[in-house]
Amino acid sequence: MTATATSREGRSPATRSTYFSRRRLWGAFFVSPALVVVTIFFLAPLALAIWISLTDWNIGGFQRFVGLANYQRAFTDARFFEALRFTTIYTLLVTTLTFLLGFGLALLVRAPLMRMWALRTMFYFPVVIGLAAASFIFVWLFNDQVGVVNEVLMALGLIDKPVVWLAHPDTAMATLVLMVTWKNAGFAMIILLIAMQAVPENLYEAARVDGATAWQSLRRITIPLILPTIALVLIILVVTSYLAFDQFYILTRGGPNNSTITATYWIYNQAFIGFRFGYATALSMVLLVFLVVLGWLQLRILRRDVTL
Repeated sequence: MTATATSREGRSPATRSTYFSRRRLWGAFFVSPALVVVTIFFLAPLALAIWISLTDWNIGGFQRFVGLANYQRAFTDARFFEALRFTTIYTLLVTTLTFLLGFGLALLVRAPLMRMWALRTMFYFPVVIGLAAASFIFVWLFNDQVGVVNEVLMALGLIDKPVVWLAHPDTAMATLVLMVTWKNAGFAMIILLIAMQAVPENLYEAARVDGATAWQSLRRITIPLILPTIALVLIILVVTSYLAFDQFYILTRGGPNNSTITATYWIYNQAFIGFRFGYATALSMVLLVFLVVLGWLQLRILRRDVTL
């Protein structure tokens, strides 16, 4: 190691310059495949979307440049902001419940016991089910004619007659939140479990020797050390919740009485029902900027040193 460092220091300035230039070229060579993929599948579509958002693009493919008119309309669209408000409420509910359930499951199954493998598999299984398939499962479970949920609740004496779960705003929202929480809790569990297992065991042993309780170890050791993973899980849950579409399209179609229209569902209506592709793309750009700012704020908050 010392000989290598000495030989490098003994090079002339021209030789060192050539050496570092070659390293930069090799670095650019190895990074270039990733840059090509990002350019083709992200940067180029993003540039095209920005251009479309500045045009009046109809179903016939006619384009007329309108500048920032679509954005001016977006910021005065009361229906879009109402959809964004509903999406925010839905995101707060789903993210909170999914994270808390996933965190609790991770604590439950992190013990290195053989029986925990079965529990981990069982809790993670809903994640591998497609969102559309899970939505159709809940359509059947909560059906007022043949649904199992109504049968069980009536057998327990909790309700007197079948409930039309998706016909009322509150029960429809509860059904959606329950379905998404059931489906995504296993994802949060497995990510948090991996982070928990990476915490050195000797820290917990030292805490037990000092007389710390399980709750104190959780507050002072587990949570501070897995805080970056917590931030990652929360950002993923928030973004996926704000972009929710499939479950609303399958379960409620924005109903009842347009009470479950999300931001992405409203954008879908503008694009594929109203055929206002330029305006729908402008709404998508507004939502993109909103999510970027929200993710940045989450990172800033969760990266701070907090005293628990």
